[in-house]
Amino acid sequence: MRTLALPETPRQLRRMLARRLGIGALLVGSLAGGLAYWVESYRVEQRTLERAIAGVRHFESPAMQMTVSGEKGDGHSAIAQLLTDEFVGIRVFAPNTEMVFDAWRPIPEALKEIARQQRHPWPTPPGSHSKRFSVAGEELVQVILPMSTNDGRLAGYVEGITLVSRSALHEREQQIRGAVLTASISVFAAALLLYPLMSGLLGQTVALSSRLLESNLSLLRSLGNAIAKRDADTDAHNYRVTCYAVTLAEALGVGKETIAELVLGAFLHDVGKIGIPDQILLKPGRLTSEEFQVMKTHAMLGIEIVAGNPWLAGAEKTIRHHHERFDGKGYPDGLIGEAIPLAARIFALVDVFDALTSVRPYKPALSLEETLSIMEREDDQHFDPKIHAVFRQVAPVLYAQGQSRDHAQWSQELKAMLERYFKMKTAPKGAAEFE
Repeated sequence: MRTLALPETPRQLRRMLARRLGIGALLVGSLAGGLAYWVESYRVEQRTLERAIAGVRHFESPAMQMTVSGEKGDGHSAIAQLLTDEFVGIRVFAPNTEMVFDAWRPIPEALKEIARQQRHPWPTPPGSHSKRFSVAGEELVQVILPMSTNDGRLAGYVEGITLVSRSALHEREQQIRGAVLTASISVFAAALLLYPLMSGLLGQTVALSSRLLESNLSLLRSLGNAIAKRDADTDAHNYRVTCYAVTLAEALGVGKETIAELVLGAFLHDVGKIGIPDQILLKPGRLTSEEFQVMKTHAMLGIEIVAGNPWLAGAEKTIRHHHERFDGKGYPDGLIGEAIPLAARIFALVDVFDALTSVRPYKPALSLEETLSIMEREDDQHFDPKIHAVFRQVAPVLYAQGQSRDHAQWSQELKAMLERYFKMKTAPKGAAEFE
């Protein structure tokens, strides 16, 4: 059974929703921004490459054919005249990839040398090859195109080197930044629009959860009252042992989920006594062997009573196993050691402690020293020795509380524990009235 993770106040509810919605929007916005960055970067780069390829195709001219074929003429000068502000270099290669012509605009020699050293595959007609590379803050695009003669033979290759202008780089950055910003803002705007709707829905959910919690706690109290009607001492005993058990569990560092189960199981541990005949349940003296066998059935009767209620499922561990012994001589299942659920091992200690330190029809209350002495003899037999070691540290406090508190004070203590482990501050006021 899981405790209800409800906020304490409406303000905390709004904070929780805003925080989670903000984190979600940040994650989704980052994802959307990253995706937009990748998509827009790819689109811009493709456009840059497409422009470069289209520009290089202009060099597939008769002058280029003349240069590759080695025919006489002013092919070189004609090709050089094709260099534009966008193209900074043209190289022409023979079919065997031997360079036959190299023309460049005035650019730094370092750029030329690095461009010349770029390795690339030699495409087959009608394919092409293109790549981007950066040099000293400048971005260049290299495009390789195969050239064919009129009869389809490979005439050679032309390479165009494009320098991406500063204005083009700036425009690209603006486009990418705009796409990322638009995607991110859209996500956060959607989150802001969803906040009022989700706040209202979550508020309704909390209200419904609170009413459900109220109903379940009312059931818990009703079952406790039913036990008290059969056995007057059981009512006060339930409150004491529940508070004792929680105190011990906290000293052990037990998790909240187990403690929540322990609260329910401790308060209802004797619910099965409803089914025990009065002549046995209310007998002032010690029970006979036959009567005790009947009394032992209350553990399984309790399981039958709470069966089918999911909210009380966690209580079954304590109801069924609170009379198990660490040495395996307990009932109803004879479990040994840590096979006994932790909640039941904790409860076994405080149940015996309360029985020894309380007045019963067949005995007076024992002192703390007498009680601890008796329980010491049961260490590693009735009790888990590790839990017993911690219990001895808190026993003086529990004893003092048991001797000084009245029923109203125990009710207030249990109410505080319910608030701590079941978030009852969000429930209607009546839910916490364990008096």
